[in-house]
Amino acid sequence: MNKASTRRRSGLARTLCLCVGPTLALACAVTAFAETSDAQPASGARPPVDQSIDLLRWTVSLEAVAFSRSNSVSQVLVSRLPGATTTFGQTQAMAGSEAFNSNQFDQGHSIAPRLTLRYQADANHRFELSYLAVLNLNATRTTGPDNPVNWYVMRAPGFWQTQDFYYQGMTWASKTDFQSVEVNARSKVSNDFELLAGFRWLRLKDSLAGSLKPTDTNQPSWKVGSCATDSSPAAILASVDGMTLPRTAQPCAASGAVDGYPPFWTTSTTNDLFGLQAGAEGTFLTIGRLSIGGVAKLGAYDNRARQDTAVSMKKQMYHASAQLNRLAFAGQGEIRARYIFNRNMSVKVGYEMLWLDRIALAPGQIDLTTSVSNPGSVTATGVNNGSSVLLQGFTIGLEYAF
Repeated sequence: MNKASTRRRSGLARTLCLCVGPTLALACAVTAFAETSDAQPASGARPPVDQSIDLLRWTVSLEAVAFSRSNSVSQVLVSRLPGATTTFGQTQAMAGSEAFNSNQFDQGHSIAPRLTLRYQADANHRFELSYLAVLNLNATRTTGPDNPVNWYVMRAPGFWQTQDFYYQGMTWASKTDFQSVEVNARSKVSNDFELLAGFRWLRLKDSLAGSLKPTDTNQPSWKVGSCATDSSPAAILASVDGMTLPRTAQPCAASGAVDGYPPFWTTSTTNDLFGLQAGAEGTFLTIGRLSIGGVAKLGAYDNRARQDTAVSMKKQMYHASAQLNRLAFAGQGEIRARYIFNRNMSVKVGYEMLWLDRIALAPGQIDLTTSVSNPGSVTATGVNNGSSVLLQGFTIGLEYAF
């Protein structure tokens, strides 16, 4: 008989000897069971070990994203003609030289928030909800005035615009807003690699506005023939068509005071993309608490695109709009480094790119907007959704798991 068996038997004997009387019977039985359960098996094998994993179920991530936008639409917004030798009538048909193109906008950076909530279902599966908003990617560009003065001309089908007076330049302003909501399911393939798939909504709004700077302080009465030698229709037409830019400084060129005029051209587009995406995330290198990895996503979407345009003709506003549904695509990639402070907290920095294709941008709608001055009307003949845009920049954020 080995020592373990001897100890177990002596323990049982002591228990039975002490348990005397009916009132102590239950207590003795419990004590005897506990003592025999605590004893090691004769073979020396250990009791089963609990294999359950202590998971941190929730993770909250808050990031600051500094995104910039790359433009892809080439649309001439300002042409330049010599103001001293070119008459107003000639500006309608003369090509002039390109002075400003929409692809020259520099919209700088916008710092935006991204909030992500993840739930760890088990050791290999998790779900996430993420929201990103990049707002107010703005740019403004003014061409002129030059010395000596030049005409600045913007053209669209059936429409052309020059400055009203010699002291003015032509200003174009651009603005882009972007939002994204995505829901993904993630599946762990290995400790360093996981796949994801989910649903995503993206909205890209783009706007473009053209105006004269500084704004008019007096009515441009020369455009209705105030400098004509007499009141006959022929003289009025000759006065307007024959006006050169330096002559707009004459007393006869302006009349009643005004408090400015609205932009002569405004176009805005809205792209609502609904669709599915798939991707993967992996870790390339781990050094202690520091890891370097990346994520890639690609999706196909139904793009509900709309354009709205307002055009000023003879200082009266006319509106038009159009919309369509088309297939669009989006791709996203990021390289990031993560440092783990402790079991709950980590910090991450990265560089990210987000590409949208087959979307509608504001400058691309100009050639699809037709204007007629007599009587005044504006028609949007469609939506140009053949553009693409790239948003890119640095990210930094904190993650907290609990």
